[in-house]
Amino acid sequence: MILLAYALARFVNLPGAALGVQLPGFYLNLQLNVHTVVALLVALLTATGADWLLREHPALGKGSTIEHWLLPALTAWVIGIPLFQVPLGPLWWAGFAIGGAFLMLVLVAEYIVVDSEDVRQPVAAGGLTVLSFALYLILAITLRIAGLRAYLLVPGLALSIGLVSLRTLHLRLHGRWAFTPAGVIALLTAQIAAALHYLPITPVTYGLLLLGPAYALTSLLANLAEDVPLRQALVEPALVLVIVLGAAWLTR
Repeated sequence: MILLAYALARFVNLPGAALGVQLPGFYLNLQLNVHTVVALLVALLTATGADWLLREHPALGKGSTIEHWLLPALTAWVIGIPLFQVPLGPLWWAGFAIGGAFLMLVLVAEYIVVDSEDVRQPVAAGGLTVLSFALYLILAITLRIAGLRAYLLVPGLALSIGLVSLRTLHLRLHGRWAFTPAGVIALLTAQIAAALHYLPITPVTYGLLLLGPAYALTSLLANLAEDVPLRQALVEPALVLVIVLGAAWLTR
């Protein structure tokens, strides 16, 4: 149903609406159209579907499924952004198939990590981390290509990385919520996104320059929360940061 909604939205053409708000110093103009509505409804539908799916897990019992809504809903929202921008053709169908595969992998992985005794749980948790940061990279690149104004771009990227880091830390810390670290990561990423917004760099470089620090901070804070010695805690985040920044330099 999620994929069907995105496919049918390509053939629905309804008049949009503009919402304008005069704020101190600038005029905020928000455009609402069928794509905006579909993206929001699909994200909510995905969260509902994830809850329905996980309620059938025998290891869940009466436990909460809230933490399992975040990444599926974010995935459904992210895959819709490029689908609404790419013209209908082979590239669109490739993105449609890849997006559907991403969504299936996220839902399957979320189902597996419910049971901490499942032998597949570490692999599924690692897969969720990789998929979530890959989705964030896709989101950053797509929004950069869309040419959004900074007041729309920066909050969207900050909220997204906040959810990604919150879910990643929740997995790494075995069920503990880390709202403050996730908020710090979101705030720092927002500062970086705002600083990079006006630089003449490619969308891929822009996404990589956001991905590297965001992942490094998330990994470092998770390591410190697990009482890993500081020097050891710095190794993996620093290595990944250097690799990602090197890739950003090559794509500049």
